[in-house]
Amino acid sequence: MQYATQLYTLRSLPLTERCRPVADAGFEGVELVGLSERSTDCAALGLGVPAVHVDVGVIDADPGGVVEQVQAVGTDTVVVPIVDEAAFAPTAVEETAARLDALAGRVEAAGGRLLYHNHEFEFGSGEESEETPFERVVAATTRLGFELDVGWATAAGADPVSLLERFGARIPLVHLKDVRVESGAPRGGVPVDLGAGDVDLAGVLAAAAEADVEWVVFEHDDPAEPVRTVREAAVWLEREPSEAR
Repeated sequence: MQYATQLYTLRSLPLTERCRPVADAGFEGVELVGLSERSTDCAALGLGVPAVHVDVGVIDADPGGVVEQVQAVGTDTVVVPIVDEAAFAPTAVEETAARLDALAGRVEAAGGRLLYHNHEFEFGSGEESEETPFERVVAATTRLGFELDVGWATAAGADPVSLLERFGARIPLVHLKDVRVESGAPRGGVPVDLGAGDVDLAGVLAAAAEADVEWVVFEHDDPAEPVRTVREAAVWLEREPSEAR
């Protein structure tokens, strides 16, 4: 299992300055945001690229061209970062699953792999007695993979450890994000530094290792000091006692 940083965490820095803090902190890779986010120093610093986030409309318009572009930066994995929340409404989720799975087939035919990255709304109410939209999409798809954002899953009331145990074969990438759960927050939680929130991070890492997750990708959506946040995330990962390390 390898460790990367999502460059969205460092988006306040100039593009050419985003990779150096990741390499200096000891991470092995960077996950890119969009096809235009390229920095020649990433490869020179020895950083791999686990995936590239690409808008679903861009992928749908030219899956072959998208795969060609992500392969040029060293990966075959394309991630849909988000879709409209209405697409996961109870009456729309089956259609959404069919559309994403068909798109995954087109990406696969072009030599790539398509994953979907969750936020909080894919888990509906978060009540354990209900089948969530996320679960319905997993059940209704065969080609589509998933990048599980454990922070937003936790904010929605889901258990990311259980999700990894159940669906690990479909989850090659994990977004390692900590959140402080707050019912009054717009999305049910507030992103915080690793270890300062309510996500069972140690359990996530152990479950990810057991599921043979390929990359754990650290992300903080709103860091006050991005470079410090990345550095301290690496320190936390080195210090955390886990079978994953």
